[in-house]
Amino acid sequence: MTAPLTKLLADALGSARHPIESTSGERADPSALLALAAQIAEDLSRHTSLRDEPVLVRMDNRPSDLATLLGVWQAGAVAVPVHVAAAAATVERLQRRTQARFVVDPDGLRMIARPLPPSRPLLREAALVIFTSGSTGEPKGAVLGHARFTGKLEVLDALLGLRADDVVLLPLQLNFIFGLWVSLLALRRGARLVLVPKFSREAIERGLGEATVIAGVPSMYRTLLAEAAPRAPRLRVLLTGGEVLAPTLADAMRRFTDAAIYDLYGLTETGSCDFCLAPADQPGGFGTIGRPTDHVTFRIAPDGELQIETWYGMLGYLDDPDLTKASSEDGCFKTGDLARLTETGHVQLIGRAKDIVSRGGHKIAPLEIDNLLAKHPDVAAALCAGVPDERLGEVIHAVVVPRAGARLDGAALREWLLARTERFKVPEVFHVRDALPVGSTGKADRRAVAAFTAAKP
Repeated sequence: MTAPLTKLLADALGSARHPIESTSGERADPSALLALAAQIAEDLSRHTSLRDEPVLVRMDNRPSDLATLLGVWQAGAVAVPVHVAAAAATVERLQRRTQARFVVDPDGLRMIARPLPPSRPLLREAALVIFTSGSTGEPKGAVLGHARFTGKLEVLDALLGLRADDVVLLPLQLNFIFGLWVSLLALRRGARLVLVPKFSREAIERGLGEATVIAGVPSMYRTLLAEAAPRAPRLRVLLTGGEVLAPTLADAMRRFTDAAIYDLYGLTETGSCDFCLAPADQPGGFGTIGRPTDHVTFRIAPDGELQIETWYGMLGYLDDPDLTKASSEDGCFKTGDLARLTETGHVQLIGRAKDIVSRGGHKIAPLEIDNLLAKHPDVAAALCAGVPDERLGEVIHAVVVPRAGARLDGAALREWLLARTERFKVPEVFHVRDALPVGSTGKADRRAVAAFTAAKP
C-alpha cells in the first residue's frame, strides 16, 4: 500500500499543469521530476535499502528537491532533510544520530556508511525526521508520520483556500516544515510553484509581479518592506509564521497589500500550524496567535505554559523514548511557550519557558552555541542569549572569556563558527569580557547575558 504523502506528491506531479520553477531561472517539467524520483527509488533499492531506513536528503530549494523526497518515499525510506550549505560537522552529526547509510544530494545517491541501521518501530509509519534545536543544546529528531502530515495538509487546504490558478512564491527552505507543507499544498492544489533558492529582496521582487500567494517569516517581510515597498499587483494571500508577528509589522504589511494575511503558529513536533490568526480576526487580533486550527485543542498550564493536543503531532523523538514521554503531559505537548488568553478569546504569547532564541524564524538553542564556542582553543567560557532585534525578532549575542594569555577577535570567532555550524546560528555580536555575567546565586545567568549585552553593545 502506497504511503499517503508518497501518493499525494506523485499524484500532484502526475497531474501538474505547470513546470516547477525557481527565481534562479530553473524550470523542471513534472514528468522529468517523476522520472528522477523513480531513478532515485531504483538506486536505493539496488543498494538493498531497508524499508523505513533514514536517508539524508541535501536540499537547496530547487525543483529536484521534490523529486528527491518522492524517490526516497517511493523506496519506502524516511527522508532526513538537511540544507546543502550545512556545515560538514552538522551532516556528520546527523549521520551519527540517524545511522543513515545513504545521502542524496544534487550529484545523486552516495553511500556514507556501511553498517545497517537498527530496526526502529517508530519509523514504520514515518515520512520525515526533522531535527530541531533543543533546550539541552542537542538537536532533537522529530519523527513525522505520513498519515498525520497528510491530515494536516487537508486541514490547511480547507483553511487557506489555495487555488489551481495561484502562483505560489516560496522563499522558505524545504528542509523546514513551513516550507515543506506550503510546497506540498501548492502542488496538491495544482498551483504554479516558484521556489526561491536564497532569500533576498531582489529575488522576491522578481517573483512578486506574478505571485498571488507568498509565504515567509516576519523577518523576511521586515527586509522586504524596509525600503519602498515593491509592487505585488496580483497578491491575494500572504502567509506568515515561525516567529511572533509584531503589530507594527502587521500594520506595514497591511499598507503593502490588501491580500488576506494568515499568521500561523505551530511546532515541528505538533505538525505545524496549530493556531491561526485569520483575516476575520484582524486587525484586533494582531499581537496574538489567534485561535486553534481544526482538531487542535489547547490548555494553559498553571505555570503559564501553552500545551497542545493534536491529531497531527509527531510519532516521537528518534531514539529517545524518555524525551518523547517528557515532552507531553496528559496527552498535551509542552510547547515551552508562555501564553495567556485574551478577552477576545485569542491566545497571546508572553515569553518562553526555555531559552530558545527565535532568530528570523529559526529556533536556536543558545547552549548549542555555548558548547561549540567552548571548543575554540582560545575560549575559556562562553554564554549566548537572544537580544531583541527590530528586523529578525531576536539576534544572538555571545559573551566570551579568553584563556589566559589569549586574545579573542569577534570576526575571527565568526569565521571559525561558520566552518562548523549553520550561518543563522552564528552570533551577531561577540563581547569579550574577563568573566561571564552571573545572577544572584553566583551561577552564570543567561538572562543576565541578555541584559548585559543590551546595555553594552
